[in-house]
Amino acid sequence: MIILYFIIGVFASIVGALPLGASNIAVINTTIKQNAKQAFKIAIAAGVAEVILSYYALHCNMVVRDFFDRNMWIQITIVIILMIVGGFLFFRKTKTKAPKKRKLTSSKYATGFFLGILNPPVLIYWIVAFGIINNNDLMLSLGSPLFVLFLFFTGVYLGKLLTLYLYSKFSIAIKNKVQNITIVINKVTGVLLIVIGVAQAIKLSF
Repeated sequence: MIILYFIIGVFASIVGALPLGASNIAVINTTIKQNAKQAFKIAIAAGVAEVILSYYALHCNMVVRDFFDRNMWIQITIVIILMIVGGFLFFRKTKTKAPKKRKLTSSKYATGFFLGILNPPVLIYWIVAFGIINNNDLMLSLGSPLFVLFLFFTGVYLGKLLTLYLYSKFSIAIKNKVQNITIVINKVTGVLLIVIGVAQAIKLSF
């Protein structure tokens, strides 16, 4: 029975990580432009960030939920950012640049961590997820046995890591079949972000 918390952690993390987000896009772009090894570094750090966010959501889920409900401007700001970023990606044109002899590269671990941790929608997702979990007679809180929490958060980490790994594999598969894949990804991502922003705006209007 106790292993069920590990399974729930994996499943909940996969569901939350499946929608195309900043970490997913970074993994796809890094796999295409560099290699899967560099993309996996992003996934490792993003998994750590996912655990931190889920832990924070478990620690103060009611406080955070009330905060977002009372501060409508935060939700409106998120909608505006989604629309702007979505429009930018959709209309962006890739330019061919001459290769440079030396290029300053940022840490993939740092990139993965910051993209994962600076993600309010994921925090909201975990707050909702914990509400669903606790409403189904699977009580989970910081007061739960330490081994239960360890199993759950291990599942969260592995679920995030597995999802991003599959995104990397998928991008390798389509890279060999589709020309100008970066343009396609940017346009698809832009449309998704705009749709999410519109959906969120409609939700806020009611």
